[in-house]
Amino acid sequence: MKTRCAILFLSVVMTLSASAAALSDAEQGWVREAERHERGGWIYLHIQGEARERGFQYGYRLAPEIAESLRVRRVLWTYSTSMEWSWLCERARAMFTSRIDPELLAELDGIVEGLRAAGQARISRDDLIADNAYFELSGYWWPEEKKKLNPDAASPVKESCSSFIAIGHLTADGGVVLGHNSMVDYPEADFDVILDLQPAHGHRILMQTAPGWIHSGTDFFVTDAGLVGSETTIGHFDGFDTNGVPEFARMRRATQDADSIDEWCAIVKKGNNGGYANAWLLGDVNRGEIARLELGLHYVGFEKKRDGCFLGSNVAEDPKILRLETSAKETDIRESSVARRVRWKQLMRQYAGKIDLHLAEKFEADHFDSMRGKTRPGAHSLCGHFELEGHAWGDWPGEPFSPAGTFDGKVVDATLAKKMAFAARWGAACGRPFDAPQFLARHPQFDWMRGVLKSRPSEPWVIFQAGETK
Repeated sequence: MKTRCAILFLSVVMTLSASAAALSDAEQGWVREAERHERGGWIYLHIQGEARERGFQYGYRLAPEIAESLRVRRVLWTYSTSMEWSWLCERARAMFTSRIDPELLAELDGIVEGLRAAGQARISRDDLIADNAYFELSGYWWPEEKKKLNPDAASPVKESCSSFIAIGHLTADGGVVLGHNSMVDYPEADFDVILDLQPAHGHRILMQTAPGWIHSGTDFFVTDAGLVGSETTIGHFDGFDTNGVPEFARMRRATQDADSIDEWCAIVKKGNNGGYANAWLLGDVNRGEIARLELGLHYVGFEKKRDGCFLGSNVAEDPKILRLETSAKETDIRESSVARRVRWKQLMRQYAGKIDLHLAEKFEADHFDSMRGKTRPGAHSLCGHFELEGHAWGDWPGEPFSPAGTFDGKVVDATLAKKMAFAARWGAACGRPFDAPQFLARHPQFDWMRGVLKSRPSEPWVIFQAGETK
């Protein structure tokens, strides 16, 4: 990772030097307001101002990373669907563009302008829309389209992420503690950007994201309204409304505009299309409350409390969503989601009254296998390592030794949140490295991933804060 980051950073410096003279006075001013540096395997990027200005900063400062992320996304899309990326872009444009608000469209256009100024002229707004919507398109819209081509086809939604939020008697100081790790197929694991977004209007956001994304996607965020949030996907979910607002636009609007948990939920529910159906774990560190919003397509589950916890492991808790919008069996402990759900409940009982940032880091790195009753990194641990499994349970990843699992960890408490800060670890939350060439040599059935599957060395936990400099 350090080698890759060094190469990409050198590319950015060379690109900026080569093209700086071509920038207008206004564009040079915009770029000077941005900040980019790297630490612990992460890229920290600060952007600010009006939509077009901050978009230009984003595209210009992260041009090589955005181009590389899109290259990989095109390969993954074409391999998994047999359809061309251009085909997806055309349909995403027709379905989503008119439903994305003008400010976000202007920000996307600014990214395109910044990319062009940095020498990446082939990336369009349509590319960015399809890329930002990739999870909801590939996991929710495409299965419905695929059925039109093959009625017997199945495209299981990926069940990813392990998260908790606690408050009151469970935490050491009675305040909010939130932890989250992300799980995807490893070729998709490019969410190595900590974006400090300071818009001219609305709330400042510090969030994890992927290069070129204007929402989080993983999701993990802190805002200057005192809100913190994460999500885990609702497993075995089926359904999508092509007339709705894309999830990525709703999430971003809610995070930028909301002053409270209730307002955040109201915004993200408006125009719900069922895409990227999640259980959102939310906290308000100023009001001292936490909530869980489970957003299906037809049903919504919502709870809020000032004492206790909410857990996320891809099993729906709302009975109507669980029974009527998913095919999940919440007692089948062979499923990663069920085993992780059991483990979360064990940890909350075991550490009641002691939960703090240190324990949150420990939880997200946990390797206890609830199905086997012993510590064993693999498909059933909160810090997931499907690449170590010789057996396959459930729909995803669905095959032995699949290169998929946890590629990060993030934690925050009320003290950090009030400073617009959180702690993050790139790579597996436990620190276990992943060597892509070694993996492919051992498992040649995944040869198609050469060029898109990347190594991740062990990195430390680091704290990021809005407004930081090198």
